[in-house]
Amino acid sequence: MGMTIVEKIIAAHCGRDAVSPGEIVMAGVDIALGNDITAPIAIEEFRKAGAREVFDRERVVLVADHFTPNRDIEAAEQCRLIREFARAQGIVHHYDVGRAGIEHALLPERGIVVPGDLVIGADSHTCTYGALGAFATGMGSTDLAAAMATGTVWLRVPATVRFIYRGAPGRWAGGKDLILHTIGRIGVDGALYRAMEFAGETIGRLAMADRFTMCNMAIEAGGKCGIIAPDETTLAYVRPRASRPPRLFAGDPDAAVERVIELDVSGLEPQVAFPSSPGNVRSVREAGEVPIDQVVIGSCTNGWIEDLRIAAGILAGRKVHAGVRLIVIPATQAVYARAVREGLVETFVDAEGAVSTPTCGPCLGGHMGVLAEGERALATTNRNFRGRMGHAGSEVYLSGPAVAAASAVAGRICSPDDL
Repeated sequence: MGMTIVEKIIAAHCGRDAVSPGEIVMAGVDIALGNDITAPIAIEEFRKAGAREVFDRERVVLVADHFTPNRDIEAAEQCRLIREFARAQGIVHHYDVGRAGIEHALLPERGIVVPGDLVIGADSHTCTYGALGAFATGMGSTDLAAAMATGTVWLRVPATVRFIYRGAPGRWAGGKDLILHTIGRIGVDGALYRAMEFAGETIGRLAMADRFTMCNMAIEAGGKCGIIAPDETTLAYVRPRASRPPRLFAGDPDAAVERVIELDVSGLEPQVAFPSSPGNVRSVREAGEVPIDQVVIGSCTNGWIEDLRIAAGILAGRKVHAGVRLIVIPATQAVYARAVREGLVETFVDAEGAVSTPTCGPCLGGHMGVLAEGERALATTNRNFRGRMGHAGSEVYLSGPAVAAASAVAGRICSPDDL
């Protein structure tokens, strides 16, 4: 019996010929990641355990992106602790204000994660890197501490659910709409502790930004990871960036998967997740008249240059509705710089939107766009649970960049075709 791509990657990192779903294994880690919220806890546990040095100063990555630039004194202290630890340990990949970006866009952009890697991060959206053909999953800060010290992690090998997509989605639909449609179909626990393997002709045509978005939100379906087998699109992205040689894995034709779910997405319309679940999905045509107070375009889900181009193309020559606050957040400094060079930032400013330095800020209700009671936001972020972006009495809707930009102009949730 063959193995899936996830099983092959895990087996390779255990030094074994094969693993099977349900097995508990100890695996070597290629990258261990922490941010300004989770890394301080991991550092404390690292020290409590008596560890003196990280297992590899090039394989531990620390990114200040959630409450940075520092939103308050507590955030400043958190980041100071990370800086001091990074200096003391000689951490090669420590990224702070001005050099950082949203972690799950920054690591692929810098070539820190490559195909075939096993990555653990103290952040649930670490599964983003599955778009590169890596096994990547989120864990707690204590697990991160152990990985920083030993370079290993224990795992229960997940079973695989394969999603096969066929057909060409509609004009304004992209990776965000595909994954929202999928979560709407299976529910937020529909892939609980499963590897979500995305395949099919539709996936083969997707750009990397859309692939990152899909794998990023595997966790919103309860998945252990999302993954796409590497192809020429992957390699074209990786070759100019990779800091290490990639390892290309592919599942065997006779590999056992738990389920195969086929989705015909021909003509798929843009999707919108209504409060307060990423699984509460309907098409934008079914959204009705939903007035909004704020639009956020960015995050580790849709802050790529491709997303900003889509949004700017819709906003060009238009103004944001008088009752709406538009906040645009490029995912990394490099994306920000490119958006400046391409005139996208000027378009956003001319439309009367606010453009921020890279930060996770509003996505988790941290800063740069916190909602008051009764306010509604439409965001290209990945979660819309109650209180996610601010007051427990606020509401968050999720969409892709096209619907977000159009809605900022209209003052209500709508399709770009409605403008």
